[in-house]
Amino acid sequence: MIYQPPMDPYLEVLYQDDDVLVLNKPSGLLSVPGRQEKHKDSLQSRAQEKFPTATTVHRLDMETSGVMVMALNKPSHVELSRQFEQRKVKKKYIARIFGHPATSSGTVNVPLICDWPNRPKQKVDYEQGKKALTHWQVIEKDALTTLLELKPTTGRSHQLRVHMLHLGHPIVGDQLYATGDALKHSDRLQLHSQQLNFTHPQNKQTMDFVTDPEF
Repeated sequence: MIYQPPMDPYLEVLYQDDDVLVLNKPSGLLSVPGRQEKHKDSLQSRAQEKFPTATTVHRLDMETSGVMVMALNKPSHVELSRQFEQRKVKKKYIARIFGHPATSSGTVNVPLICDWPNRPKQKVDYEQGKKALTHWQVIEKDALTTLLELKPTTGRSHQLRVHMLHLGHPIVGDQLYATGDALKHSDRLQLHSQQLNFTHPQNKQTMDFVTDPEF
């Protein structure tokens, strides 16, 4: 797959002060630079062109769009990282899955581990996997798909993608985990970080940011 990150908008800033930078990441752009020269373009490198001290405290998959926060100094980085590690940050995602779940809401509580022979894929592993918990709720259905609200309690790599696959309903357009019609249904992964809620690292105010998905 050739890496062709979107150029417009180049960098969408939702909020910025002396300590934090909140951005709306487009689908198709890496959160941080890859090892190879052709993968250097990323949300972090674009942010650092305008805000040289910006550092990444969490990531979204390349294909996932939506709200991301960066720190603009060391104390803020340490404090925001602590909030993510201690699961103090509230996250809400919107996803379109293929098919229709049997119920209108539910919880997926299955542990995940890296699928080494097939990395970067992750897989369910009840013996050695790390705890992963996702709450989901149906927003609306159409003929073939269902729009869901997803609230992950943990932040495992590919958690939402593998948990939806485990439900039997892969996220449409998922190049790694979807097949057949579920893959063909969209030319992008229909997963979007809609809401991020955290405590400001310095003034301790509650910060809440929302962006709607393009799909």
